[in-house]
Amino acid sequence: MTTRILPIIAIGATLLLPAAGGCRRGPETGVAFGEREIRVGERRITVEVALTPAQLAQGLKYRRRLPRNRGMLFVFPRTAERSFWMKDTLIPLSIAFIDREGRIIDIRNMEPDGGAASHSPGRPFLYALEMNQGWFERNDVRVGDRVEIGRGRQ
Repeated sequence: MTTRILPIIAIGATLLLPAAGGCRRGPETGVAFGEREIRVGERRITVEVALTPAQLAQGLKYRRRLPRNRGMLFVFPRTAERSFWMKDTLIPLSIAFIDREGRIIDIRNMEPDGGAASHSPGRPFLYALEMNQGWFERNDVRVGDRVEIGRGRQ
């Protein structure tokens, strides 16, 4: 079975509209995130979606924990080279950088460090998926695997 990531134009509107019961507000900040089910390799997970500038800037900052098998999907408006940092992020994370075709191009581990280190695959990407540190390795997800965005809970 071939899986591919849906184009951002097709999913943008549905990601912006939180489904009933599918909206979470980030602790301490009031920034709300919609929730969607995605497939990473052969594994289905639920993610909060960061799509707006406020959501993209907030991410997982100030969280004290991230539930098991849950993460945050960052959806950018266009493919570009960019970096992630851990300023005000309190939990160790792993991040997968994903190209426009839905292929994972790099996976990095990130430690809370006050924003000292910058994490980038060194090439353009459109999506990034943050999970608890070690999640990709524990679930045998590797560079080259595909990510598919689902339609979310309606």
